[in-house]
Amino acid sequence: WLKVLKKKLTKERIVKFSNLKKLDYNKVDVAIVANPNPTEVKKLVNLKWIQSVWVGVEKLVESFKGEKVKIVRLIDPEMNRTMSEAVLSWVLYLHRDMHFYRVQQNKRVWKETDYIKPSNKVVSFIGLGELGSASVAKLIENGFNVCGWSKGKKKISKVKSFTGQLGLKKMLNQTDILVCLIPLTQKTKYLLNYKTLSFLKRGASIINFARGGIINAKDLVKHLNSGKIKHAVLDVFEKEPLPKTSALWKHKNITVLPHISAHTDMDTASSIVCKNIKTYRLNNRIPKSVDMLRGY
Repeated sequence: WLKVLKKKLTKERIVKFSNLKKLDYNKVDVAIVANPNPTEVKKLVNLKWIQSVWVGVEKLVESFKGEKVKIVRLIDPEMNRTMSEAVLSWVLYLHRDMHFYRVQQNKRVWKETDYIKPSNKVVSFIGLGELGSASVAKLIENGFNVCGWSKGKKKISKVKSFTGQLGLKKMLNQTDILVCLIPLTQKTKYLLNYKTLSFLKRGASIINFARGGIINAKDLVKHLNSGKIKHAVLDVFEKEPLPKTSALWKHKNITVLPHISAHTDMDTASSIVCKNIKTYRLNNRIPKSVDMLRGY
């Protein structure tokens, strides 16, 4: 990152924090971070804004709540594309019962499941932001019925929009595959718990590409064990890497992924970061920042 940024920001002095002299702490006005140590960042007393190279900024929001410093999320079309690719891949995996055939192969069983057209399946999204909207478009292209739940009702072509607790229940009642792409905030922590998960259609499946804290894992396992939920594809966890002692690794109805649904592309992301900084130098305006009350 340092090498790429220095090449693109030739007029800036870019220094790794560990190489920054204490006498220079008060000269820093912009910090480019991924998963920083908040204590170190707070030493930069004249810091105006923080540019994250991640989409999720819940740790930064928690660490800098009440501070004047602004937090800017990475909004990268390439990440939206990568995420939509992952969502489509794993929705099709669940739609075509790939997990079922994998189990059958291990048992040397030759048996097919009934095929259901995408037009007879409902894929619902929790979260209709940049990532969610891009993923929704891919599924519509492939013939799925799509619903979406968000803080406020959204008008997206061919998407049935829901909001509020009653709206969440109504949406889950008709869902075959649920995709989580909502930011983790105080309000969305364990949004999917035993009660809300029970609203899902029997035999529904879940994909979590948001944050581990969106779903109460213990409650999810209970519904998987009862057969209420058929399968869960989990790419994010409350503790990462997922501890080797976690029961999630061996659960027959869980697919564990190592947080790979949407990587930050260094080429496109660095260009966006550099553009933000150059614009800031020109007009002294900080790019659109996170609403610290909402958490995103």
